[in-house]
Amino acid sequence: MSIEYTWEVKAANLPLLKRKCNHCESDRFYCSEKFRMNAQKKNIDIWLVYRCIKCDNTYNMSLFSRTKPELISKNLFNNFLENNTETVWAYAFSHEVSRRNNVELDFDSVEYDVKHENVSIEDILNFYTEAVAFKIKCPFDFRLKLSSVLRVCLELSASRLNKLIEEGVISVQEKHLEKRHKVKDGDIVQINSEKLRSVYHTWG
Repeated sequence: MSIEYTWEVKAANLPLLKRKCNHCESDRFYCSEKFRMNAQKKNIDIWLVYRCIKCDNTYNMSLFSRTKPELISKNLFNNFLENNTETVWAYAFSHEVSRRNNVELDFDSVEYDVKHENVSIEDILNFYTEAVAFKIKCPFDFRLKLSSVLRVCLELSASRLNKLIEEGVISVQEKHLEKRHKVKDGDIVQINSEKLRSVYHTWG
């Protein structure tokens, strides 16, 4: 028997772009949250516009190049025309788009918040169930370490979290948690209550 909760990770801003500006000494660009579209005969080019954080020089991230408009869904095409926020965020966080453009996203620049129930380690010990599970909702992949989320949500020190990891108390997708694990949408974190009790009794 287990109890399941939900942790919702919400990014507060778009990642900066790592790129040298050719007008000043800056090496970061911010997303303008606007698309640029240009029609050439029967083809169309679409970019996501970035601007230098210091001088506002522009850089256009290519999304579609010399593409026939009919190959783009009507709904998506309208979203480009309207600078739809959800569409902007989807492309601004896209690893595939940045890879195709040979640029790197600065995920360290992303601030985030975690919406979660106040469930402490002591609460988990008192549930007397085999395990407590936490399902993670995180629509955008910005290379966030799961250990960071665990420390926030369970109010754990780094040393205590490391101890739980070393003793196999925490698992993700039914595999022992590794320190380098990055958050993925749909991850299910499980705390083994029995193992937790044996480790907890060793804490000072």
